[in-house]
Amino acid sequence: MLWTTPDDRHRITKASSRLAEGECLVTWHWPADIPYVYIHSFGPGGEEAGREPDEKGMKLYTREEYKVRGGYRLPADFIGSRFFRIYACRMEQGELLAYRQSDADNLARVSGGRAKIRYSIQYGLGWFGKHRSVHIRLHCEIPVPKEALCYVKKHGSVPLHPDDGTRYPLLRDLPAGRSEMPEIQVGRSEHVRVFLSDGRSYGDQFEVVPE
Repeated sequence: MLWTTPDDRHRITKASSRLAEGECLVTWHWPADIPYVYIHSFGPGGEEAGREPDEKGMKLYTREEYKVRGGYRLPADFIGSRFFRIYACRMEQGELLAYRQSDADNLARVSGGRAKIRYSIQYGLGWFGKHRSVHIRLHCEIPVPKEALCYVKKHGSVPLHPDDGTRYPLLRDLPAGRSEMPEIQVGRSEHVRVFLSDGRSYGDQFEVVPE
C-alpha cells in the first residue's frame, strides 16, 4: 500500500461513532470518487504522531459495504475509549493508494463499557492500641495498572474523594481477579477508601465500587 497527501477532494469528513443495542456504529462522509477506506481502530495512546499505522492492524472497507450496513458496525465488547481513524483509498496502477489524513475530520471516538474494580476494607479491632490494621481486598474484571488506583486515609471520617485526606499510590499492577494489598496500619480514628487516582485519565475505563 502507498501513502499520499490528500487534497480537498479526497478528504474524509464528519467521522462519528455511537453505541446502540450492543453495537458500535461508525459513520463518515465519503468523497465522491473514493470506493474504499482503511479503518484503523485503536485505544488511548495507540496512534503514533507522524507515522502511518501498520496495514495489518487496519480493515479495508468498501463503499458498497457501507451502503448495505448503514456504516461500519462492530460489537461493542471493548472497555474504555475506542478511536477510529478513516483513511480514503483508491486503486492506482493495480495498487491501493491511501490518503494520509490526521485531523479531527476523519477521527471518531466512542466510550465502551467500564470495567468494575470492586473493593472491600476490613479493620482490625485494635481495642487497646493507638493503631489498627487495615486489609484491602480488590476484585478486578480486567488487569489494572498501578497508576490507576490509590487509597486515601482520613482522620475522623471516610474520605469522599481522592484529595480528601492523605493519598497513597499502589505499589504494583493488579491482575484480573482477586488481589489483596499488604496490610497497613492506621490510627484508631482514621478511615480508608479506594479511588481512581485520576478520573479524567481512567474514568472511561474503570469504575470503583464497594463489594
